[in-house]
Amino acid sequence: MSSLSPKIHTSWLEVLMPEFQKDYFMALKQFLVDEKSKYRIYPPGSQIFSAYNHTPFNQVKVVIIGQDPYHGYGQANGLSFSVSDGVTPPPSLKNIFKELHEDTGAIIPQSGNLEKWADRGVLMLNTVLTVREKQPGSHRNQGWENFTDATIKTLSEEQENLVFILWGKFAQSKKELIDPSKHHIIESAHPSPYSASNGFFGSRPFSKTNQYLESVGKDPINWQL
Repeated sequence: MSSLSPKIHTSWLEVLMPEFQKDYFMALKQFLVDEKSKYRIYPPGSQIFSAYNHTPFNQVKVVIIGQDPYHGYGQANGLSFSVSDGVTPPPSLKNIFKELHEDTGAIIPQSGNLEKWADRGVLMLNTVLTVREKQPGSHRNQGWENFTDATIKTLSEEQENLVFILWGKFAQSKKELIDPSKHHIIESAHPSPYSASNGFFGSRPFSKTNQYLESVGKDPINWQL
């Protein structure tokens, strides 16, 4: 974290430069240095900004908002809901794949790695970008939320005709950062096993995203992994 420039795509560095210079971000950097000296932190340092590196600012078409990274060994790879190759997809991701299949007919993939979506213009953004091993939520309220709120707000202000997919109440709390006159917002229950049957299954977010993108003259997302 001492040198951020090589770790985040230049397109994001340009639009978010003011954030890197704010007091909260300096404090966040120091917090992460201290945490790394005592605990195992996920994802690995090179993947903290993976969402930004796989989906440059001017290539974003869709934003899928998550909370914080998976906290188990080898799971988190810097993209919301995504896991590294070879890791069993967690329950929420399995439900996402079920809905993907029902919605689009896509074959349910073996791997839970969502990098292909990210490379196709889907910003897989967690609101907190790091976590302490086996301690979910351990890096909340340390500054990441300021940074990712700025990300959402900047996208809303400087781009047009994006799709924001908000699953669950936490993601929906970010709606206030998005200008609905310029962008399309898709909301439903969270894909967690605790809530998926209360409105996530059958919500068809993938086909609805593509219908909107095509209606504004953009190429649809290839959701097949």
